[in-house]
Amino acid sequence: MRKRFLFVVFLLLPLVNQAQSHRLLFKTSYGTFKVMLYDFTPRHQKLILEAVAEKVYHQALFNRVIAGFVVQGGEHDDDIAKREQQLPENEHKRLTSEFDSRAYHKRGALGAGRDDNPTKASFLNQIYFVIGKPVTMEELNKYELKKGISYSLEQRQTYLSDGGLPRLDGDYTVFGEVYEGFEVLQLISNLKTDANDAPLTPVIFDIEEIP
Repeated sequence: MRKRFLFVVFLLLPLVNQAQSHRLLFKTSYGTFKVMLYDFTPRHQKLILEAVAEKVYHQALFNRVIAGFVVQGGEHDDDIAKREQQLPENEHKRLTSEFDSRAYHKRGALGAGRDDNPTKASFLNQIYFVIGKPVTMEELNKYELKKGISYSLEQRQTYLSDGGLPRLDGDYTVFGEVYEGFEVLQLISNLKTDANDAPLTPVIFDIEEIP
């Protein structure tokens, strides 16, 4: 019994050690899940908290769903492109990227979508959750060399045991993670979709801040 207790404590240590100030409840048409926002990505944390307060994500859609990859929601790439079509490039609003070595694309990571802008700045109202796929040691070694990343032992163990999307590390800002209810996202990720990866049955969600 004691060994089992110590094992559970060990598993929870990464979460406890990075206990953060703000948490969100996502309410979807398939169930609820909870998200912890990182204090070490303050600009993205502030952006989504303001969006929640202003009901930006009220009755929003998870409009891009790819099994083994991501569940994405909020403003769609096509809608953003259409809205910005008549605007000069310096009026395309983005949020400066925030890359932190503690934030990586493990399963359940919350990231900010973006286009191919050279500074890797984020869209203001588009988010995604990592569903991910199995990751090998060879892949992690390759991405470390390619991206100049140094994964910690804990990060390597997480990727190797749970999977994720390390190929996105250093390219898209991760600013939170799911800590309860990931199975809801897993369910959504396996829904049938059309040719544009949109679920055949709309997946609606709302967000609220919780203690």
